[in-house]
Amino acid sequence: MAALTFDSKPVQTLRRLLARRSARHDEGRFVVEGAVLTAEAVRAGWTCIGQYAPEGSGINVEGAGPVNELALGVFDRVATTRAPQAPLALVAMRVPDVAETLAAASFVVVLERIGDPGNLGTILRSAEAAGVDALVVTPGSADVFNPKVVRASAGAVFHVPVITATLEDVGAAGYRMVGTTSHAFAGRTVADHTATDLTGRVAIVMGNEAAGLPDDWNDEFGPISTWMTIRHHGRSESLNVAMAATVLVFEAAHQRRVRGS
Repeated sequence: MAALTFDSKPVQTLRRLLARRSARHDEGRFVVEGAVLTAEAVRAGWTCIGQYAPEGSGINVEGAGPVNELALGVFDRVATTRAPQAPLALVAMRVPDVAETLAAASFVVVLERIGDPGNLGTILRSAEAAGVDALVVTPGSADVFNPKVVRASAGAVFHVPVITATLEDVGAAGYRMVGTTSHAFAGRTVADHTATDLTGRVAIVMGNEAAGLPDDWNDEFGPISTWMTIRHHGRSESLNVAMAATVLVFEAAHQRRVRGS
């Protein structure tokens, strides 16, 4: 396989984009690891700028752009996983318009300052499977183009629009916002998730892994109109946010399917 150069400093490029959020967004491109995810990006219509593979490997994902071969051992040292899969593909970012995305959707999940990339990727995967129209991450959340998010999403990142917006933006677009909590709070009415109406134009709001949603976002004063919880047994005070999001989006999908909304 002949080396086709599309970058004069490939090692520096990969390390910069894999490690730094600011570099990804400044340059408008991110890295996708492995033939399966790279092929999914191509199938979903994302623009692939090029791909990196170990010298002599013969790896070339059709439609993912020219191949730049890296010397033996260099590929493994550049990638961020213990057993990296080739190729490492450069993909151009898509940044959906906030107003257009919110206007077109009716079922969204809002993530308030979600910090863990693995959680964000898993929520994306569940969101796609449950038919969520869009994912909203508030400022301060993990970067959706972080390589850990991309891997954990299993390709869902290429299919579910992700926008950065505030709860005020979501509320102004006409959504009924349903907050999630693991505990009761004075002045707050909390219902079981199965008894909560998740049909219509709805936004399920999930809180930060450590802090959850603020207690002062109650029915009377806060941006959340309805609160729900997942009842559970045992010693655990709450579910992992990605696990909770999975339960809730599939409950919403069930209600929407049954009630035709």
